[in-house]
Amino acid sequence: MRLPLEAHTDRPWRIHEIAPDFLVEDVWSYRTPGAGPDDFPQMIAALDALGGLDNPKQHPAVRFLFAVRWKLGALLGWDKPKTGLAGRVRSLVERLPDDLRQDDAGAPVTGTPFTRVYEIGNEYAMELANKTVHTVCHLSWVQGDDGDYELHMAALVKPNDTFGRLYMGFIKPFRYLIVYPIMTRQWERAWRDRPTPSPTPPPNTNLDAMPDKAPNATPAPGTGTGTTLDAAPDTAPSATPDTGADTGTGTGARVG
Repeated sequence: MRLPLEAHTDRPWRIHEIAPDFLVEDVWSYRTPGAGPDDFPQMIAALDALGGLDNPKQHPAVRFLFAVRWKLGALLGWDKPKTGLAGRVRSLVERLPDDLRQDDAGAPVTGTPFTRVYEIGNEYAMELANKTVHTVCHLSWVQGDDGDYELHMAALVKPNDTFGRLYMGFIKPFRYLIVYPIMTRQWERAWRDRPTPSPTPPPNTNLDAMPDKAPNATPAPGTGTGTTLDAAPDTAPSATPDTGADTGTGTGARVG
């Protein structure tokens, strides 16, 4: 579902301090029923399992659009190394504060043209740069109105001059009418179909490890405390409660 831009800008994400010169182009949410605050890594793992654009089951419309895009890029030189990261622009990895620097920063994201920037408990950022734009895909974990957590995706962009702005305007209808709706169905299904760990069975009670306690003991008459008959000296197992003639209480004092 498409969200207002404020759904991203009003939250204290770390990406704001790293990419303050980027514009928020799109914000979308993806339903993840039953998700809790600590399930973000499960969601990211489910997306990785999809295989991205390399997935042979990718929707034909998406495969066609990206095939056309890569073909144009090859013909017009949009994706040459000199137009990308460490060429035309510098990677956002170079802007990371010390507490966000990770060993896999800058590594390719499988099945996509993106590279990793950082990942923390409720945020994951990856970037892409070419002749048209420098963009960030920012994934975040947010509690929804129903109490469940859900995935948000924000597209942050820094177009390359007038050409980049025209390019972003040209592809906008394709994103809204084809790419994002298909992505929504795929990502939400990835959550539903994700592998879930089997629940741990409760430990078995070892009766042999419980000394001085008979498993099926019957409470001693008149006590109601679960004391076994062997542990109640001077108590007759079949004793009949007193009628109260000796004590006047009728409390079941034992005979004799």
